Amino acid sequence: PGQVGLVHSRLSEGERYDTWRRARAGKLKVIIGARSALFAPLPNIGLIVADECHDSSFHQAEPPFYHAVDAAQMYARLCGAVCLLGSATPTIQQRYESETQKIHKLNLSKRIVESGLPPVHIVDMRDELKAGQRGMFSRLLLRELESTLQRGEQAILFLNRRGTSTYVFCRDCGTVLKCPNCETPLTFHVEDKERLLCHHCGYERQKPKSCPQCGGKQIREYGLGSEKVEAEVNALFPKARTLRWDWDTTRQKDAHEMILTHFANHKADVLIGTQMLAKGLDLPLVTLVGIVLADVGLHLPDPFAGERVFQVLTQVAGRAGRSERGGKVVLQTFDPENQVIQSAARHDVEGFYHFELEQRKRLGYPPFTRLVRLEYRDADQASAENEARRVAEKLSTINHQPLTVIGPVPCFFSRVAGFYRWQIVLRGSNPSELLGGIKLDNWRVEVDPISLL
Repeated sequence: PGQVGLVHSRLSEGERYDTWRRARAGKLKVIIGARSALFAPLPNIGLIVADECHDSSFHQAEPPFYHAVDAAQMYARLCGAVCLLGSATPTIQQRYESETQKIHKLNLSKRIVESGLPPVHIVDMRDELKAGQRGMFSRLLLRELESTLQRGEQAILFLNRRGTSTYVFCRDCGTVLKCPNCETPLTFHVEDKERLLCHHCGYERQKPKSCPQCGGKQIREYGLGSEKVEAEVNALFPKARTLRWDWDTTRQKDAHEMILTHFANHKADVLIGTQMLAKGLDLPLVTLVGIVLADVGLHLPDPFAGERVFQVLTQVAGRAGRSERGGKVVLQTFDPENQVIQSAARHDVEGFYHFELEQRKRLGYPPFTRLVRLEYRDADQASAENEARRVAEKLSTINHQPLTVIGPVPCFFSRVAGFYRWQIVLRGSNPSELLGGIKLDNWRVEVDPISLL
């Protein structure tokens, strides 16, 4: 008691300083927290644990770029400490390092409860449409949800999107309402008040009564979001008590704990949420997990997209059947033959690893090569493009090694917070060597990026 400290971004400055001071004085033996906990000044470190080490939140996405799992391994070597990485779905890179003896692999082949992993039922939503089922829930998921509620058990519904609708558009001319700073579609929210919100820069506006392009009055919302799923559950099962767990409902201090405690104490029957549900939750009363749309993020132009989708689907599916009651998973998709969907449905980490490794080898991506991502941002579109082309031309001129220069191209999210984004990707055994003699003022240089979007 009294020897454990917490470090995370929701602490006040005073709370953070107090923990830092007590750690430095040797009054704390254990520090628990997010990325920044790694830098707590403990005087004699013997063990560093990175739980759920596959999680993208370990990566610092703003300068200075670093990956806390890589930093933890290096820190442990410097301290002579043990570094333990834990995950049911390690990244391809982490798994490859364990297979090639760079790190030691320990297998936990069984769950604590001997009920085994829950069966996953794939529902082809194309067949549902043909059968006249046009709602967001398949007939199987509706039956299972009704049965679960009748038994007094709990269900989780997972959707990898926030908001009520994915985008808002004019049915007369097809214009999609976009953020003026980011040029990405605005998401429709109805909680508290009706509003359109940009999830990149926070820009907010009311839904217009007429189209800014053609003046038409047919402004409609399209797509799914966690708010819309919650509204649909409330409409179909009025007696069911629902809770929503996403970024919008957890902005207040201690909101995570309050929602989770509420659900764990069975003060709600259905928990609806986004990626937060993929964290290592242990909820014994949850016997049903419904994945409303498994395809989200699957076809993004990023070599790591399939891996991310497989990890989140496998982790969410693992929330069901964590007690003697058992459980099941209903996975809804429009692409049931996809290898990522098939592997996740079989809980086949081994099969997915070998499939993805073969793909990476064929295409020349990590772990067989290394990547460096260069990104340039400018408020002026022409300036951003000109600077990107200047650096790319310079790189091509001095490149005398087996190294590929990809780009320059606009980033997938080509404009964020008023800045146009262009990128160049270097691929090779040691691509950072090429940057020695190049002036990169105001460039963002990311070694071993976890995403190319």
